[in-house]
Amino acid sequence: MPGTLEGIRIIDLSTVVLGPWASQMLGDLGADVIKVETPSGDTTRKIGPYKTEGMASFFMGCNRNKRSVVLDLTKEDGREAFYDLVKTVDVIIHNMRPRIAKKLGLEYETISKVNPDIVFCATYGFRSGGPLENNPAYDDIIQAAAGITDLQTVTSDQPRFVPTIVADKTSSFNVLYAVLAALFHRERHGTGQAIEVPMFECLVDYVMVEHLNGAVFEPAIDTLGYKRLLNSQRRPYATTDGYLAVLPYTDKNWQDFFDVAGRPELKTDPRFESLASRTKHSDEVYGILGEIVATRSTAEWLDVLSDANIPVQTSNKIDDLLENEQLLATGFWRTFEHPSEGTIRMAEPPIKFSKTPSTIRLLQPRLGEHSREVLKEAGFTDARIDGLIKSGAAKEAELEEA
Repeated sequence: MPGTLEGIRIIDLSTVVLGPWASQMLGDLGADVIKVETPSGDTTRKIGPYKTEGMASFFMGCNRNKRSVVLDLTKEDGREAFYDLVKTVDVIIHNMRPRIAKKLGLEYETISKVNPDIVFCATYGFRSGGPLENNPAYDDIIQAAAGITDLQTVTSDQPRFVPTIVADKTSSFNVLYAVLAALFHRERHGTGQAIEVPMFECLVDYVMVEHLNGAVFEPAIDTLGYKRLLNSQRRPYATTDGYLAVLPYTDKNWQDFFDVAGRPELKTDPRFESLASRTKHSDEVYGILGEIVATRSTAEWLDVLSDANIPVQTSNKIDDLLENEQLLATGFWRTFEHPSEGTIRMAEPPIKFSKTPSTIRLLQPRLGEHSREVLKEAGFTDARIDGLIKSGAAKEAELEEA
């Protein structure tokens, strides 16, 4: 069955994670994604272990369901070729800062003259119009700017980064929904538009959903920060032989927890009476919870808490996830035979559609693997393609068998 976005053609000019992971998800949904790269390729082609140079693990995680075309947009003939390719697509995603995009002739005003119907998504560090609009930004920079690093001081003696690229990947979801919404608008009204997805503003919005707290009201009626989360006692709790995430949440959860824990006296403790009182006394509440969990083994708690319908899960190491029974039972991990990399593992698209399933149709491309194919589809003659390759404005790669 065709994917939800079958017939939509996308140019992905972005690099690293923010844009590439978003365009990969669009590819999973059925879009034809053309990854336009510089002659040196996306920097993630060199990050992590690899079998073939330019096909490192980091790149493999963000670039399935794409075709790779190399065009040097600093060369006039490369840029002209790009403009001709733009005429054949529905969406462009790039993560160049505004000043650089304008210098290369890749800003919306120029591109929309080439293709007035284009959905043009620019994603970068900071919203335009502010003093930081042309500042460089990577995940660490945005984690710090958006207050995420400071939130770690709850359990650490200093600000720390979350050990996953949360700013990039959170912003990727914003790119995804923005592009889908703009395509929906174009379907209804027949017009393309420019989209801006700034990482900093996306992450501040993300963080402040709960942490705006008393400052929701003007003037503020309480401090910023959601008290339940800003609590050093909130953590996976040690059992006698491991760690568990245990979260009695509703009033009934807590009453049932005290029953199975053999602590009935706490059922009438006013600190545990309601969500409001538990939040007010969250340090004490979570401290007591931790003390109770420490009295039994992981298996014992999983058994009694699951029977009582109290939310609980083991605190998995990332190594555990490859053998996780839930992921194995649902076929989440997939293996494929890659033409140049041999057997590879990747996650299946997690969202399921009953009529338009997401699919993995194309494995990660070698740099320039599809240059000639895509340019010919756009109406380029072999002679023009040869000329672009000879001038260095384009590049193609021969696929090596694993």
